[in-house]
Amino acid sequence: MPARETEAIILKTFPLGEADRVVSFLGRSSGRLRGVAAGARRLKNRFGSTLEILSHVQIWYVERETRELVRIQQAELLESLHKAQSDYGLSTGLAVISEIAELVLPEHEVSEAMFRLILLAAREIERTGNWQLPLSYFAFWTVRLGGWLPRFDRCASCRAAFEASAAFFDPHHSGLFCAKCRRPGMKPLHLEARALAERFTGERLDRISLDKSRPSSAGELRAAAFAWIALNTERRLTTPELLESA
Repeated sequence: MPARETEAIILKTFPLGEADRVVSFLGRSSGRLRGVAAGARRLKNRFGSTLEILSHVQIWYVERETRELVRIQQAELLESLHKAQSDYGLSTGLAVISEIAELVLPEHEVSEAMFRLILLAAREIERTGNWQLPLSYFAFWTVRLGGWLPRFDRCASCRAAFEASAAFFDPHHSGLFCAKCRRPGMKPLHLEARALAERFTGERLDRISLDKSRPSSAGELRAAAFAWIALNTERRLTTPELLESA
């Protein structure tokens, strides 16, 4: 069977046996797949650094109907994230993107929008040496592309306009709530954070600087997006907890 070829982003790898790796990757033309990279754990192997997390690669693989995993024959590095991959804090940001992509992307379903979003966020983490704004942008757009973004202008319960007041969210409800309708334990999403979300919808990430918005605004928006992702995937995100120590 002839090998298929696609531009891809490496999402995650897992050890398999003594010498191989299972590789989860998002192919631009194939969607998310998992495959076996034979011999990838050996000290000398043909894959080199191409299987590092969120590496941008060209990948060749063989797919058989009777097997769940494809067989990866070759991977060629198109773009390296060496600085981010070798720094603990930045690599933690990459790991969050990886975990979320694994949760929200169905297998074999092509998603050009998510492919471009992951690539953009990873490039910005590498370029700026900071994960805060790129990760907030990535999480916000993941929610929006998933169709999970609530209204940012009024309460999901009483429909009252927020105006300059804080809105409130938690991982158990899909909407934003006013101060009167908030539930115990809900966290605030202030006007500045909602304004940053509006900028995200109209500006490219690489044209937005963190100093134009308070870091706390990016943090609030990121936390809200994480909560909505967890709610809609019905899975608890684990890697964002590592950001506090990054």
